[in-house]
Amino acid sequence: MAMKMVLRGNMATAYAAKLARVEVIPAYPITPSTLFPEKISEFVANGELKCQFIKCESEHSAMSACIGASATGARVATATSSQGLALMHEVVFIAAGLRLPIVMAIGNRALSAPINIWCDHQDTIAERDSGWLQFYAEKNQETLDLMLMAFKICEDHRVLLPGMVGMDAFVLTHTMECVDIPEQEEVDRFLPPYKPVYKLDVNNPMTFGAFSSPDNYMEFRYAVHMAMESAVKVIDEVFEEFEKKFGRNYQRVVPFMVEDAEVILVTIGSMTGTAREAVRLLRSKGKKVGLLKITTLRPFPKDLLKKYLKDAKVVVVLERNISLGFGGAVYPEIAAVFANAARRPKIYDFIIGLGGRDIVVEDIVKVYEIAMDALKAKKAEMVEWIGVRKDEIEVIK
Repeated sequence: MAMKMVLRGNMATAYAAKLARVEVIPAYPITPSTLFPEKISEFVANGELKCQFIKCESEHSAMSACIGASATGARVATATSSQGLALMHEVVFIAAGLRLPIVMAIGNRALSAPINIWCDHQDTIAERDSGWLQFYAEKNQETLDLMLMAFKICEDHRVLLPGMVGMDAFVLTHTMECVDIPEQEEVDRFLPPYKPVYKLDVNNPMTFGAFSSPDNYMEFRYAVHMAMESAVKVIDEVFEEFEKKFGRNYQRVVPFMVEDAEVILVTIGSMTGTAREAVRLLRSKGKKVGLLKITTLRPFPKDLLKKYLKDAKVVVVLERNISLGFGGAVYPEIAAVFANAARRPKIYDFIIGLGGRDIVVEDIVKVYEIAMDALKAKKAEMVEWIGVRKDEIEVIK
């Protein structure tokens, strides 16, 4: 029987690592993810978790140690955030290229400059092309569940890729919520020990990450791409198995009131709860509005997005990131889903909540109203910033 505990999101991911019987955890502290290694060190010190906890001198070193440990066949986890993930950038690509199923908890935090320790998704969005699976949690329960499932998905021999579990800085990482902690025996039945296909072994020598010429580099990249495509089926299977064992439903894209919706909001992470309340409010006023929450950004859920969005008049993408010089990063990907479609919705993009700025129900209602005005004006393209004080910005002319 599950035990209920009131936990911060960081601690929930630490409990997930313990339940997964992770064997090696290299880490370097960074706000707002420091609580993960702190809790892991406590588990190791008091004998609750038998693993090699490596205190590294930087995030680059932490991911390098993850790569070395995973290559030996160990189950490996770590955690970081923002600038720490950016410092890992070089080795993040190496982990995916070597097909190592490392799982990393990310406290989603804005990137400098200026220095900001609060929430947005720029850090993980900047790594979406690295070959890592990307999951995003709305609540603390999801941080634990997605972390557990990430090990099973990433270690599947049809995938063998690393994975990130994102949780919004402070909104989840430091906020206390009631979380169901499964029994160890139940998790052991769900998540058996990792059995690598290949590993570093003195009795069976092999090379990892050797030099590659133009003659075969593309084939390696294609193999990673196909593994990401294969992950779609594996994710669906693991989500279904998790629900049968633990009773909690997960989907790569989660619909809410979309059946007859003319306008559908698309969200990622903790802002989903606020958007859900806004949808209820707009519904009470007779507006046909729905909501889609993206749980899995990589592999990109193009099949489900097309299924749920194809009949909408308007799609509103709410983004806690900015691809500077264009718009939000998710907006063009959703637009690409309908690039060759005979019929497509109008797709509008809204940049919101950067650097931890609060997102409230009134903001979402305003987004809806702006989108409807744009539809009436027949605007083909639109990227709008919500809440930015433009009068305070010195414009270069």
